[in-house]
Amino acid sequence: MSGQQDGHALGVDLGTSNTVAVLRWPDGRTRPLLVDGHPILPSGVYADTDGHLHVGRDAQRLAQADPTGYEPNPKRRVDEETVALGGRAYRPAELLAATLRAVADAAVAAVGFLPPAVVTHPAAWSPPRRQVLHDALELAGWPAAAEHTLAGPIAPGTRLLREPVAAARYYTQVLRRPVPVGGAVAVFDFGGGTLDVAVLRNEGADPWGDSGFHLVATGGVADLGGLDLDAALLRRLGELVGPAHPAQWARLTDPGSTAERRDRQQLWENVRGAKEMLSRAMVAPVAVPGVEAAVPLSRADLERLATPLLARAVAETRDVIAAAGLGPEQLSGLFLVGGSTRMPLVARLLHAELGIAPTVLEQPELPVAEGALTDLPLPRPGRPVTAVPAPAGPHGTVAERAAAETPVSGPPAGPHGTRADRAAYPAPVPAGAADTVPDGAALAGPHGTVPDGGGGYPAGPHGTLVANPTPPRPTGHPAPLGYAGAGSPWAGSPPAAPDRPPAPGNPVSPGHPALSGWSPGTGSGGPGVPPGSPVPPAPGGPARGPRARWIVLAAGLALLGVVAATAFWLLRDRHPALDFHDSLDLVKAVPAGDERPGAMFTATLADRAYLAYPLPDDRLQVVAVDTATGKPIWREPTPVAAERWAGIRALPDGVAVLADASGDSTPRPLVVLDGGDGKRRWDLSVHGDDAFYLGTGTLAWLDRSGNRLVGLRLDDGHQQWAHDNPRNEYGDARTRVLPVDTGEALDGSAYLDGSPRTPWAGRADRLVQVGADRSVRVIELAGGEVRSRPNVADVDDPLAARDDRLYVVEENQGYRLLAYDLAELGNPKVLHSSADEQTRAKSLVTCGAHRACLLEVPGAGADATKVVAVTEGEAARSWAAPKAETLVPVGEHLLAGRDSPRPTVTLFDPDGGVVLRDRPGVAVRLDAGNVLLFGESPSSGEDNRSLAGLPKNANKPHEMGELRGVRSDSCSWNTQVIVCGAEKEFVLYRFAG
Repeated sequence: MSGQQDGHALGVDLGTSNTVAVLRWPDGRTRPLLVDGHPILPSGVYADTDGHLHVGRDAQRLAQADPTGYEPNPKRRVDEETVALGGRAYRPAELLAATLRAVADAAVAAVGFLPPAVVTHPAAWSPPRRQVLHDALELAGWPAAAEHTLAGPIAPGTRLLREPVAAARYYTQVLRRPVPVGGAVAVFDFGGGTLDVAVLRNEGADPWGDSGFHLVATGGVADLGGLDLDAALLRRLGELVGPAHPAQWARLTDPGSTAERRDRQQLWENVRGAKEMLSRAMVAPVAVPGVEAAVPLSRADLERLATPLLARAVAETRDVIAAAGLGPEQLSGLFLVGGSTRMPLVARLLHAELGIAPTVLEQPELPVAEGALTDLPLPRPGRPVTAVPAPAGPHGTVAERAAAETPVSGPPAGPHGTRADRAAYPAPVPAGAADTVPDGAALAGPHGTVPDGGGGYPAGPHGTLVANPTPPRPTGHPAPLGYAGAGSPWAGSPPAAPDRPPAPGNPVSPGHPALSGWSPGTGSGGPGVPPGSPVPPAPGGPARGPRARWIVLAAGLALLGVVAATAFWLLRDRHPALDFHDSLDLVKAVPAGDERPGAMFTATLADRAYLAYPLPDDRLQVVAVDTATGKPIWREPTPVAAERWAGIRALPDGVAVLADASGDSTPRPLVVLDGGDGKRRWDLSVHGDDAFYLGTGTLAWLDRSGNRLVGLRLDDGHQQWAHDNPRNEYGDARTRVLPVDTGEALDGSAYLDGSPRTPWAGRADRLVQVGADRSVRVIELAGGEVRSRPNVADVDDPLAARDDRLYVVEENQGYRLLAYDLAELGNPKVLHSSADEQTRAKSLVTCGAHRACLLEVPGAGADATKVVAVTEGEAARSWAAPKAETLVPVGEHLLAGRDSPRPTVTLFDPDGGVVLRDRPGVAVRLDAGNVLLFGESPSSGEDNRSLAGLPKNANKPHEMGELRGVRSDSCSWNTQVIVCGAEKEFVLYRFAG
């Protein structure tokens, strides 16, 4: 049996409220173990009158008949001698063993035996508590437990692993997020019963093969979990129900009979279900036993009640990070696990208070169990293994996406069951199509806010090819190959009459066209041809002789001229080096009221800049100015007020203004103002986590509360189309929307993340939508037409789209880079595969026509990060980019940025040559040929920021001095000017031109 078990493994997260197990096959596929048909097993235990213990949903159902026999959270009773259930006393180990026995039975049913297993436990569990777990495993019939130490290899048996270590391994080995040796990651485990926080440092591999995560600091709140959120909602329900139904509420809160205790149990279940629904919907009705009408609870209720509880969680997290001797900014990541982290407010509060974006998954109950599997590494077979299709697994571990090694007898397997060598690939795109494919682009900036500016149009045609016209031919004369045409400087004189041969001894001089049928001088006709005899023309060709040779010569020179002119046009530098100034020239200072504004926003587009700041009445004052002079064009307040404003965005003929929101479900206004006079064009009430995407005449609105994508006319806000988000088999409507960039848009000015400031350039009118069911839609912005394909990508997969291509990174035991034709959405082409299963990909961008670039991080860590650039039809190129975290294209050049230990940027040419190495600060694309360099990252406070310009082919940056006393996070720019908020005014500087 041991040979059969090689590679099979079971990871178990024995939780307070729920237990999860993940099963792994020898080929690396993983999926949740189904117990009674469900991937999540409630940890509750029920003791019947015969003393038999029931678990999971059976226990919950039996508890409705007799709640006295039910313990919903046995793990919370681990310190007690016995637990009384149904008139009997049980040791905590017996209760835990009942759940472990159910997991073992399901594993045996799935694979025929109990595989080697890893069971997790809280990091803070003392030896007596761990002994209870040892006893539970023994009672359940599992092999004896063995714990990992640094003193030697783990003894055979069921392995025990601390929960945060399992989570950290999942973070690095499954999600492939980098935590360099010496770096630290924080794990925020917020389950049903408790909050556990841990900071772990990556110590590198120990001699016994562990991943080397060492617990630096731990903490938590024992009485804070999903149950406490349920209790808060129950109290709110009492406020709504109690006054109108006091008797019914009294019997629910203080039950005196079995029936009343049954109703109370049912009420808690109903409240818990409403809480889970409010993570997806705005309102959830709750059925209250004994009350006729259901009582609605809102997401606003949940967030208001949860905020003070979660504030304790955030404070504890800050304390644990501080106890580790670190600041939040020094962490390599903050990983959220546990079912209660599904509430969007959890991640939002942590991000707001700690300043780092947490990582949270669609199914946060699963990472600990799957991470535990890393304690049982896969055997390394001596021969290739072909993966067997299987159902979808968690977090992108979809069986059909498993990267099988190449079979000996055939080519490698392609994606989704196709063969790589038979993948359909579209015909070549006609000339010019690459720059004419429609597109759309996101109006939403970081964290759901509107980016603070717009950019100028790229100068010039940017890829428009001019066909070489065929010159006209002289009437009545055949055109020899390469004929220059009438009016060409190389064209000869009109031909003489054929009956007038040149005089004997008077050959044709250069520049005089030879007469057809005559050869000047002796012997010109070749052997056997008497001097002066007519020379017949070659069959089917023009007349030969000096005249013909001159015509051919003239035609050849003319052709060279046309070819040279065409080559100059095609090969010219369409984005030449800008004339950066030696110092910054102040164009204008525009006042922003008498008092220091709490916030300032700018947006720049071509020759127009928009400036905005809040008024005392909470409306936003918007001022349009001429970028050449700084002279105001119009000044208008918004027609609506808001407590906080998120930002403004320049539109093709207007400006969009968006308010901020304290929560995902909080309403906030979006207002579109006319570019000509600043008057309200239209407005819309949206919610805090909604996003927007901009095309030439359409604004796409991702309505998250309504789980739909809506197309609005940009000129009047009228709805043109609407599509419900795709849903998976569990009803999940989570989605991701990706603009299809164009070459023209990417040739222009960009935000810090590389997204174009003029996303509509190049007739941009398409979006890609990825659904929770792994489907992909291509949506035409103008009319809402949809093309779709199933089983393409998860919403968290690295994706990029440009012109007629969608690029997808498929990760499973390494990664593959796939290219889909957006016009057909047929089978993809595999452009590149990683060399080993430990390597992961991130920061996927398009970096040219039919060219994609990404960062490749090997298992050795971020120090060995490389850039991989793939042009379709060519071999991939790669080069070192140590610790790089982001990529931004500058034409086919690449800006590689990193934040640790301080922000730096490197500029690579298309072949990986270094143009600028490790420049402190951050960089943005001005156009496809020029970069703007800031000495430090943007800040909301007034400070000085050095500025430099760099043409992509220059030897060194052109230093231009400092922006003094500016709020650098408010700045926007085009290729000549930069405008920023200062203390009480906006300042407009010219830096080039």
